[in-house]
Amino acid sequence: MTPRLEAPGVVLRPLETADAEALFAAHGDAQTHTYWSSPAHKSVEETRQYITDTLAVAGAHAWAITESGGEALGRIALFVQREGVGEIGVIMRPEAAGRGLASKALALVVAHGFGPLGLHRIAADIDPDNANSISLFLRAGFQREGLLRGAWKTHLGIRDSIIMAKLRE
Repeated sequence: MTPRLEAPGVVLRPLETADAEALFAAHGDAQTHTYWSSPAHKSVEETRQYITDTLAVAGAHAWAITESGGEALGRIALFVQREGVGEIGVIMRPEAAGRGLASKALALVVAHGFGPLGLHRIAADIDPDNANSISLFLRAGFQREGLLRGAWKTHLGIRDSIIMAKLRE
């Protein structure tokens, strides 16, 4: 079960398919979706299916990023890949970017991963050209561990991946 997580100025509540319309503002925006593994979604229904698929993944913990528990301004997910190891991803609606919500959400999810979930490692797989995401994870204490060449085939072509991770202290 994915719990509600809170800190001053941000509430993470469990992601639900009803968030599709709000999150289509992120997933349907070509600029926001540039470094995603797929092109921008063409419909709210495509975003709804993406959320459904995310929630069906074994070991997935997914939250809507909100200011007070209401409308989703973004989404953050932590996927437990194997015992003790997780991978995290985040996306924000364009109008919500730059307000510190992603940083607060990332801190909450990392604390949840290292605390109640008992993880010892949380990683992120980031496109090398995604400067905003790289900066977000560096500010959260993640370290760049390496470059996987030709790791993704996306709408941009064959892309490399920067692997960043944080270990439980």
